Amino acid sequence: MSGRLQNRIALITGASRGIGAAVAKRFATEGAHVVLLARTRGGLEEVDDTIRHAHGPENGATLLELDLANLDQVDMIGPTLMERFGRLDILVGNAGLLGDMSPIHHIDADTWTRVMDVNLNANWRLIRTLDPLLRASDAGRAVFVTSGAAHGKRPYWGTYAVSKAALEMMVTCWAAETEQTDMKINLLDPGATRTGMRAEAYPGEDPDTLKPPEAIADVFVDLAAPDCTRHGEVVRAY
Repeated sequence: MSGRLQNRIALITGASRGIGAAVAKRFATEGAHVVLLARTRGGLEEVDDTIRHAHGPENGATLLELDLANLDQVDMIGPTLMERFGRLDILVGNAGLLGDMSPIHHIDADTWTRVMDVNLNANWRLIRTLDPLLRASDAGRAVFVTSGAAHGKRPYWGTYAVSKAALEMMVTCWAAETEQTDMKINLLDPGATRTGMRAEAYPGEDPDTLKPPEAIADVFVDLAAPDCTRHGEVVRAY
């Protein structure tokens, strides 16, 4: 039986754990070939092993071990995927860093730069290098993970909140520029989810009170599917 993402090529950043890993496994179940990107080779191999065990060794993932803060290397992702696949059907921009939970004037400059590079600048580089490949697809889809921290008053969340607010504006600009194409570009706010970043931000919180990453994988499938009609939206998964 064919899945909703049968034969689609999907790149997922931050795919070694948490939401990225859950989305990768679900996309594979729906028939996609997943290209997994993360800094940690061991984590990527664990996700790949799970996919191969579930769907056969011939259906394993393509692994990209890369730190998104190395922006010049991000530029090479497009040419690499073009040479390998000739197109890209789905981009999931999930990777992110929290940074320091401290007053704005106490944030270390190196920390600020790294968070902005991973949460914002790397996604801009991905858009630049992957836009031609997504246009080459018959139904290019892009989903970027955002956060409620992008809105309202967020004391001590400065670095992360600023990066996500800027990400939302950047992605909605790109969506507005592609309205006359077959592409559908959206943002997804997963809400409170049981992830390592959530535990870092709320160390006293009971993780068992939160939904697991697998609980929101369906929403990613909906936004990545060829029949998706949503465009330029911030979708709330709660």
